[in-house]
Amino acid sequence: MNQQLTFTPADDGLWEQYDQLATRAYGHPVGDITMLREHADLQVAVRRGRVVAGGLGLLVDQFFGGAPVPSACLGDGCVAPEERGEHLAADMTAERLRPLIERGAVISAIVTSSTGYARHLGWEAPTSVFAWAVATDDLKRSFANEDFEADHGLTDAAEALQRDLARQWNGPVHRPAWWTRWKHDKSNLTTYRFARPGHPTTGLLSLTTKRHERHGMSLVVHDFWAAGQPTAAAMLAFLGHHNTRARTIEFRRGALPPYPTLLNGLRHHRTTAEAWHPWMLRILDVPEAIRLRGWPTDLTTAVPIEIENETGDWARWMLQIGDGAAEIIPTHIEGQVAFTRRQLAVWYAGGYRSTTSARMAGVHATSEKALTNLVRSTAQFEPWLPDHF
Repeated sequence: MNQQLTFTPADDGLWEQYDQLATRAYGHPVGDITMLREHADLQVAVRRGRVVAGGLGLLVDQFFGGAPVPSACLGDGCVAPEERGEHLAADMTAERLRPLIERGAVISAIVTSSTGYARHLGWEAPTSVFAWAVATDDLKRSFANEDFEADHGLTDAAEALQRDLARQWNGPVHRPAWWTRWKHDKSNLTTYRFARPGHPTTGLLSLTTKRHERHGMSLVVHDFWAAGQPTAAAMLAFLGHHNTRARTIEFRRGALPPYPTLLNGLRHHRTTAEAWHPWMLRILDVPEAIRLRGWPTDLTTAVPIEIENETGDWARWMLQIGDGAAEIIPTHIEGQVAFTRRQLAVWYAGGYRSTTSARMAGVHATSEKALTNLVRSTAQFEPWLPDHF
């Protein structure tokens, strides 16, 4: 069925065709195809003049180890229902990555419910992703604002705070200038800043509301950035004061950072957690991904490792870390730790929080010390990707 199938960047006409295809394949219009047109790359597959597959790609930086790493973020991909089952998605994925790699991407992130298929292509999930719901009254009874003031609207200082806090996790997008406007327009977000009187902004909260048919509203949190526990508690108290209108506060999937402020602060544990399909990571260029990432300044080590490549063969590398930098070079020395390319992605994102979790994920090591040093080298920050694309 490969007759007359070509892959090409989309011009205006093909872009419109793909918009129509995505609506048919997803069963509803996909607004990002229009909203991201100025910023995204669109590759499509064409058969006999008709678009049969495609997907958007964004070249943005993601923070790892506190440093921005160029990433190919893939989203809104689909294959025409009548074309499925012919492995077109795998070929389409390679074509979507190609121009982004040429422009400098060394890693790639994707969010998909087809996790098994993504794993087959080399992506892996560094961490679980949850959406949370908590009764608004429970927030009001459990948290106090501690003299913080909430001000409506986004400022340059608040955006700078978000970037600084994003560096403290492995995975958040280093948001380009257009990112916030796109997010706000797409989801009709309202943003609040939090600070003590006379002090700089230490918290940023973005949410959206949906009116109920009879009374009240639903409230969904999209951004929750706090510089410390007191700020986070004040932000939760602020949400609690919506209790006269919203019975439940929902934190959109991945929006709530994986720290214990909410669960440890509640008087009654009556939250609901819903697991979602996770974000997944793939390493496209191992040496460059290692070089560009941030590393602990207090760790000096050299570990021979073996890494599986895309053809299933294994290559030997020497990873050297020191003075907050790292490089990986080919070697003939037998590896003390072996990573499949999917395990490499989890390790890179700090997904292995201990040698036990690494071994239980199938990581093979002949040296416990070598594995300990590797886990320590990327576990300084936890994996978290609150951004959607």
